Amino acid sequence: MEAPTTPADWKQGLPDLTGERLTLRELRPSDAGSLFTELGTPEVRRFMWAPPPNAGAFSQFIEWAHAERATGKYICYGIVPHGETDAAGVFELRQLQPGFWRGELGFVMASRLWGRGLFPEGAQLLLDFSFRVVKVHRIEARSAVDNARGNAALQKLGAVREGRLRAAFWREDHYVDQYLWSILDTD
Repeated sequence: MEAPTTPADWKQGLPDLTGERLTLRELRPSDAGSLFTELGTPEVRRFMWAPPPNAGAFSQFIEWAHAERATGKYICYGIVPHGETDAAGVFELRQLQPGFWRGELGFVMASRLWGRGLFPEGAQLLLDFSFRVVKVHRIEARSAVDNARGNAALQKLGAVREGRLRAAFWREDHYVDQYLWSILDTD
């Protein structure tokens, strides 16, 4: 798919964003099984809200993501490493203010992909798209204070840690503090 020429074009369907190691593409119904398998492992679940409980629920999430994209409130890309066909994670951007002036970045990927350079590459593709096409001004991200890998990755992207959110994330049986990070279109 060609890159959109106007900010509103992405609401009709997300363009593929291709890097050296991966392609970000809109989720497909066929991704439900791989996402359920890849994102349900204990090491991945530790730093995210509970994922959908089965492949059928992931299918419903994919339908919801498409509907929300069409309204202009949500962008969700599947992470597809080169040489593979199914999504092994997601990058998402939620609208926090009307007109997408401010958005919240979310990300999760299979642990087998950690440390291979896919996060910074995929995040940069999404950030470029968000700032250039969607016209987002400010992107925020949250990461558990004990998620050293996630916090280091955000810092490498150029995100600025703005504060600590007390008891902002529920993990299994207790609350965990999170750091709040931001990236501006002027950064």
